[in-house]
Amino acid sequence: MRQRLTIPRLIGSLLLFATAGVGCGEAAADSDSADGKAPGRAAAEPEVRPLGRIVPVPASVTPEGEPYTLTTTTRIGVDETSGESRAIGRYLAGLLRPATGFPLPVVDDSAAGRGIRLRLDPDETALGEEGYRLRSAPEGLTLTAREPAGLFRGVQTLRQQLPSAVEHKSVQPGPWKIAGGTVTDTPRYAYRGAMLDVARHFFTVDEVKRYIDQLALYKVNTLHLHLSDDQGWRIAVDSWPRLTTYGGSTEVGGGPGGFYTKAQYQEIVEYAASRYQEVVPEIDMPGHTNAALASYADLTCDGVAPPLYTGTKVGFSSLCVPKPVTYDFVDDVIREIAALTPGRYLHIGGDEAHSTSHEDYVAFMDKVQPIVAKYGKTVVGWHQLTGATPAKGALVQYWGLDRTPAAEKERVAAAARNGTGLILSPADRTYLDMKYTKDTPLGLAWAGYVEVRRSYDWNPATYLAGAPESAVRGVEAPLWTETLASTGDLDVMAFPRLPGVAELGWSPASTHDWDTYKERLAEQAPRFDALGIPYYRSPQVPWPAE
Repeated sequence: MRQRLTIPRLIGSLLLFATAGVGCGEAAADSDSADGKAPGRAAAEPEVRPLGRIVPVPASVTPEGEPYTLTTTTRIGVDETSGESRAIGRYLAGLLRPATGFPLPVVDDSAAGRGIRLRLDPDETALGEEGYRLRSAPEGLTLTAREPAGLFRGVQTLRQQLPSAVEHKSVQPGPWKIAGGTVTDTPRYAYRGAMLDVARHFFTVDEVKRYIDQLALYKVNTLHLHLSDDQGWRIAVDSWPRLTTYGGSTEVGGGPGGFYTKAQYQEIVEYAASRYQEVVPEIDMPGHTNAALASYADLTCDGVAPPLYTGTKVGFSSLCVPKPVTYDFVDDVIREIAALTPGRYLHIGGDEAHSTSHEDYVAFMDKVQPIVAKYGKTVVGWHQLTGATPAKGALVQYWGLDRTPAAEKERVAAAARNGTGLILSPADRTYLDMKYTKDTPLGLAWAGYVEVRRSYDWNPATYLAGAPESAVRGVEAPLWTETLASTGDLDVMAFPRLPGVAELGWSPASTHDWDTYKERLAEQAPRFDALGIPYYRSPQVPWPAE
């Protein structure tokens, strides 16, 4: 899952931006951009974006009539009896006010007039939990959903239908038009995830929130946080306090590290929930545990704590499987993290346990999976979990490559045929830390180079031979941080590949087409610019002229 070679610490993002063809737009000055090198603003957009010409592409689009226009008198109507509707209305107003300069009051639906209406209708069963319908006409715009999550996803479509300048934090000239017609949209997969590794390099609460907001724009609904590894332990556990005070005190390259208090972790969880994202915490075990072993010698088989580790090799650490204290430790950690996590899942890692014998690995997983269930969570593990027996209802996250041995693929497929759900994260497709080309300054290349087309141009339903399509729960784009130390680093590796993986998770298979996707992706460039997101200007994409 991570590379086997030590990666020298790379120089900062300024060199990256100077050498990798990065665009980050003149908007960086008025937003939260990490490094702010701006090669120029993309070419002007059309006044009215064609309906459905967004990312992810909607399931059904029917253009019709004249556009809807936001004005200084526009109101946002919601059901005042629904707290979630009001919150989504306030969120939408907060998105639109800075650039439009309009007051956009959030009012009861009956007072919205020719404004924007957000409506929940329990009878709209065909829209499911996250679907929505957007109807745009000169006399008003209505978003309808069965559930609040659907309204929130619809807001992202409304947002992308507006000119990209709407993302600026200062008043822009407009006009603010949304093409006329109807969009009816539901997701292909229920699980559409992104993983952020905060163990190799630590990222603050505000930096994680920034990533959550970027994910929201592309209808991602799951944030997988990789909270522990050899280089650092990032979540407070009251019963084992040295995990953070000592084990969290460093990171790759020897930086100061850091960790989240329980209150800070809950702040992240609550912020993600406000963007209708479920947090999946990961505590990797029995390998990738050097930070824990360094903190507590009792967790090692020889009773000697290893030194803290700041390199990038993998596979050398292991909890001591025969020791009873190991399971006291695991029980305490899972109990405390499960209590902080309202979501359904808890990820137990399980990959690259090269220092654990097969027999010990099986014994460990047989003991640990019931602990997860005891505290009310469903197990998620990397696909090596299929080397043991996945618990009933467990999900395994497949991170293999095109060249992964057939026997390993078949083992995962067999588990899927026996009822284990699959999250697909093939490393040579979805790993956002893989270099785009040999000249990419940041990132790794053990899975190969992953250009934008390669990350998009595959079908999750048929990717793993022998696995039934019904077993595929969705996709996830992991972002490992061995070489990534700033939000600018995260941005340039995630963008523009993240939107493509998000589209694979959301949009119908029938819409999948690289030639049309690359045009829509290119049109995201001014939005990246306005949001202050530095990105890789892949030569495979027809970006607007700078």
